[in-house]
Amino acid sequence: MKLYVASRAPNPRRVLMFLVEKGINGLDLVDVDLNALEHKGDAYRAKSPLARVPALELDDGRVLTETRAICTYLEGRHPQTNLMGADATERAFIEMADRRVEWYFLLPIANCVRHTHPGLAPLEQPQFPDFGRSQGEKLRETAAWLDGELQRQPWVAGERFTIADITAFCALEFAKLMRFNAGQQGFAALQAWRDKMAERPSART
Repeated sequence: MKLYVASRAPNPRRVLMFLVEKGINGLDLVDVDLNALEHKGDAYRAKSPLARVPALELDDGRVLTETRAICTYLEGRHPQTNLMGADATERAFIEMADRRVEWYFLLPIANCVRHTHPGLAPLEQPQFPDFGRSQGEKLRETAAWLDGELQRQPWVAGERFTIADITAFCALEFAKLMRFNAGQQGFAALQAWRDKMAERPSART
């Protein structure tokens, strides 16, 4: 199988961390050059029509896109170490946490960076700086919620490490591009969790 990724982009990093945490090896990693707009070319669009990364090309030629779908497929093929829930109830609560982080934490960060960072102007046309800044404000609201969650439980989805922690970590690391630092913003629990996450081998991908 081939996994199409892009350096520094948060969603491909989510899948790469997922692979490390589960101990999955043997995928052929193909780097897509976003700065060169390789993802917009016909060859890549034939695999990912919406021109997004990551994408997982299966051995039979079919292609899975969307981070969550790729991770669901890999979890099904490699049930251990379990990161998405051992039964229906746990799967539902882990997915709830992961979706909350993805939609209300990662997405505002991505929108802020895309619309305010000068280096991303070629990739985000047109840029809307006011929209980007407003998304940055929304990020702080969700960071306060996430900090509260981590004050009462050790991991994003509860008592154990899951895919939700991977999503939140990749989001928070991407937020460095908007100079967001959880500790400096007064979110001590979120900063402590981030520092704990940074010690995991998967965080070095």
